[in-house]
Amino acid sequence: MRPSFRTATTALTLTATSLVGVALAPGTAQATPGGPGVTGRIIARTTVGDTDYIFREVTIPPGQATGWHYHDGPLYGYVQQGTLSHFDADCASDGVYPRGQVLEEPPGADHVHIGRNLGTTDVVLKVLYVLPHGAPLAQDSPNPGCDFE
Repeated sequence: MRPSFRTATTALTLTATSLVGVALAPGTAQATPGGPGVTGRIIARTTVGDTDYIFREVTIPPGQATGWHYHDGPLYGYVQQGTLSHFDADCASDGVYPRGQVLEEPPGADHVHIGRNLGTTDVVLKVLYVLPHGAPLAQDSPNPGCDFE
């Protein structure tokens, strides 16, 4: 069952708050092959059992995108600035997320997607990755045949 907006928002807030308390120095950002200027900065990370919790800030400049990818665990994001346009492997928009919105990306290779900034200002996301221990932040995927990157 998918968590409700309120549940996802609460989980993101509580986990991010907890992670900030155990934050390590920012590490090297692992990123999918995004467009020029797409950056990611790790704010905090911790491991509990066999699960890594990584809190990260991702910035996507106007006209750029994250690159096609998927995650090995669920991802929860908060749009701090701008509007994120999200597309699935069918080349269809599966969501437009303006500032203040929360989004969830389910795990697995059957959930290939891309985040695009179709606006005129940077998109800034606060993102919580919940991954199997040692998994990369994202797995690169080829363009599934869409006329955009």
